[in-house]
Amino acid sequence: MSVYEKLKALNIELPAVATPAAAYVMYAQTGNTVFLSGHLAKKDGKVWVGQLGRDIGTDDAKLAARAVAVDLIATLQAACGGDLTRVKRIVKLMSLVNSTGEFTEHHLVTNGASELIGEVFGDAGKHARSAFGVAQLPMGACVEIEMIAEIA
Repeated sequence: MSVYEKLKALNIELPAVATPAAAYVMYAQTGNTVFLSGHLAKKDGKVWVGQLGRDIGTDDAKLAARAVAVDLIATLQAACGGDLTRVKRIVKLMSLVNSTGEFTEHHLVTNGASELIGEVFGDAGKHARSAFGVAQLPMGACVEIEMIAEIA
């Protein structure tokens, strides 16, 4: 099944690529490697605000991370000139989770993105990953994730 067939089977319609909120670009390419800037979790078109361990739980934040993965795939499609079949490998995700000092399930939150990337890209979606807890994220977002991919 192609990437596009998998997206359709998952009922995922890729959104328009977000515009940068500050002085950066959404992706940069060097050779066959594409670096996607951090994408904030969004719900109903607005930043998904919350701090893990205080006012949002792991299950909801996992959904937020999945939503970020959808946005990352949309940006990756733009980086591939509109053709996700050019993706050879998702190399790495880095996840920042807005959390209290006591919260320790950052890895479970990040699974929301990793699992979707794996479903959509199959073996090419198996990636290295880091998940960090941070005291705050831009605009109070609960999750921010960036991606590195190899394209043809």
